[in-house]
Amino acid sequence: MEPADRTLLFVPGDRPERFAKAAASGADGVLVDLEDAVAPGAKTVAREAAVRWLGTHDGFVRINAADTPWHAADLAALTAARRLRGVVLPKSSTADGVAGVLRRLPAGVPVLALVESALGVREAAAIAQVPGVARLLFGSVDLALDMDLVPSEPDEPELLWARSALVVASRAAGLPAPLDGVYTHLDDEAGLAAAARRSRGLGFGGRLCVHPRQVGVVHRAWLPTDAELEWARRVVRAAGDSDGAAVRVDGQMIDRPRLRRARSLLGAHRATPPGRPGGADRL
Repeated sequence: MEPADRTLLFVPGDRPERFAKAAASGADGVLVDLEDAVAPGAKTVAREAAVRWLGTHDGFVRINAADTPWHAADLAALTAARRLRGVVLPKSSTADGVAGVLRRLPAGVPVLALVESALGVREAAAIAQVPGVARLLFGSVDLALDMDLVPSEPDEPELLWARSALVVASRAAGLPAPLDGVYTHLDDEAGLAAAARRSRGLGFGGRLCVHPRQVGVVHRAWLPTDAELEWARRVVRAAGDSDGAAVRVDGQMIDRPRLRRARSLLGAHRATPPGRPGGADRL
């Protein structure tokens, strides 16, 4: 994925009739799922459909985990997926395990490491340093299961440390900000918007999506708000005459880091293509 990509949209691998709809959703990437969304009896059909589609369309695939009977066949089949942008590796728990998968992938195909266990969170810094890892993804639902906890919605404070661990590991390794986990309440757009804004505030670069309706909501959450843009403009105007010295804006002391933040907000606003879901024309 590119650093600016904010959304990956899951689509079950055994539902090829949905692939085109997913591609038309405005998501930054279509993620054909061979793992949790596919029943054991449909794994072969899903794999074949995914490889056919990725032979002529750009996209990602989530393969089955290394400890499953379908993992090796998934990897072997990917040589025919000529437009594969990356492989999402579930249960990414150790650097050695991720590196082993990368060695078996076609040359140049990156891994997006889906961290969804206590061990994976502990080893996130090492996983992020593996050559060929393009991004970390947070598997919040599976992590809660692995740790035998029930996150308190909507803020999920029980998962705060794990989320921050992935953000820090990504930044330290020079990777794009990670993508946060799925929001499972499909009809709750207000809840998704609030959750996405929290993810953005924690330093995530976007979220995984499980329905096309979620894509625009997530995109908009990563755009500067009107209030943020107005603040940024006031800061830049005030700093223009300061010759690099700290200035006072809205009762706050604005020094160089805050000025950089203001300029970053304005740059993000200018860089958003008009017409894109959640794009600058929505502001």
